[in-house]
Amino acid sequence: MTTVDLPSLEALPNPRGAAVPEAEAALVEARHASEAQLAVVGPLLRAAQALRQAGWLASQRFVDALVLVSPYANDEFAPRFRSALTDFHAALTRRNLRELACSPTLFAHYRELNAQVARHTQGYVVAFEDLALAGRPIAPATLRASSAASLGLLRARYEQALLPVLKGHEDVGAALDELDACMAELCGDDTYDVWRLAVACAHALRVNGRAQAGDPEAKRFYARCNLLLAEQGHGLPLAPRSFVRSALALLWRDYALYGAAAEDADAVEMLHDYGLTVDWHVAATQASEQAWEQSAADAETAAGGDTTGGSGVARDLGALSVNVFAYEDFLQTADAAMAALSVGTDAAFAAATPDAAAAEHAGQAAYRLGAAAQALGLGHVALLADALGLAWRRHAYAARIGSAQWAPARRPMEQAGEALRAMLLRVAAGFAPPDSAVPLALLVQAVERAAPATDTTSSSSVS
Repeated sequence: MTTVDLPSLEALPNPRGAAVPEAEAALVEARHASEAQLAVVGPLLRAAQALRQAGWLASQRFVDALVLVSPYANDEFAPRFRSALTDFHAALTRRNLRELACSPTLFAHYRELNAQVARHTQGYVVAFEDLALAGRPIAPATLRASSAASLGLLRARYEQALLPVLKGHEDVGAALDELDACMAELCGDDTYDVWRLAVACAHALRVNGRAQAGDPEAKRFYARCNLLLAEQGHGLPLAPRSFVRSALALLWRDYALYGAAAEDADAVEMLHDYGLTVDWHVAATQASEQAWEQSAADAETAAGGDTTGGSGVARDLGALSVNVFAYEDFLQTADAAMAALSVGTDAAFAAATPDAAAAEHAGQAAYRLGAAAQALGLGHVALLADALGLAWRRHAYAARIGSAQWAPARRPMEQAGEALRAMLLRVAAGFAPPDSAVPLALLVQAVERAAPATDTTSSSSVS
């Protein structure tokens, strides 16, 4: 991760990633229309449609916000609207799906757009995770049973340390140390103990400097941890889904934008437990990594000509225009990943009892496919593969703890595997993959409901 201040756009461009030409052209048209004080809804709706077809759900959600606010994009708000439109178009041309989902710059615009809509309609609030985790399942996380007396003492310590953080005192280091210590004491051994996630998120907020700087999202996170302590004191066995989503999005953000290094292995493993993947650094610094990427792109250009849209090296897959070299590399990766996924699936479901090793094997294969699809720009494939990877991760978890109730239902997992295979066959034939909405929705439901019945009731009451 990085510890420096964030630039206007955060991640490295993805020169081998797919483009959505119709969306890019429609956004340019919308920007010109806005400057001429003409209607922008038409081109924005075309952009949203193209992004939906591409499976770029976070980007579609951003454009939906632009559509909603467009009737109010006049007078003093017009410059802000155009700034959001310009920055989003710039991000779209960088073809980095993780940046489009996790960029603080884009989220700041997204929040402003929705705040403007809320001034004219019934108020509502958006959160970072609404954009970052669009379409993704959230695995249930547990709260370890503890005595009310011990939790009461710990919460008193936590609240005392929380005050300097919320008030923004200059020297908050000692207070943050105490908050970290309290969270560490709350951690259990369970893979999905929610305090393990909270500790990892707190560490990320300190590494990137947001906790010390008094960032509003960091303050909100520490305050929500205090509420989580109160809920644990009430004996709830599952953490509120809203807390898990927010902590997970904050933990993922910098790793998604900047990649992970060897020392981040534990955090990356936790992200895998919750269905999220990251890229690993290929160089020591972001500058050297950018030089490496440019060198690779130059070598590819020299080998085959223009890689950015020339007719000889670009291929259309529905709304997407993909680099032929990256497309061919993806097909090889996808073929190997699907073969491994098939082997793991057959082994896991062949046993009379859940097989953790086979499930882990299948999950890793699904994640490899998801990461490769995300790099190419196949949004529908990436989302479904990541969700299937999470489902297999939960299946392995259920096998390890000896409780089949924590395993997602078998049929949605099989349907997701079948849907992925059908999507990849279409991609290999040069056609756009079908919309993943139906198998993805069934898989999301299966993952989020995979918990003992008594816990499910408690979870639904606090989500």
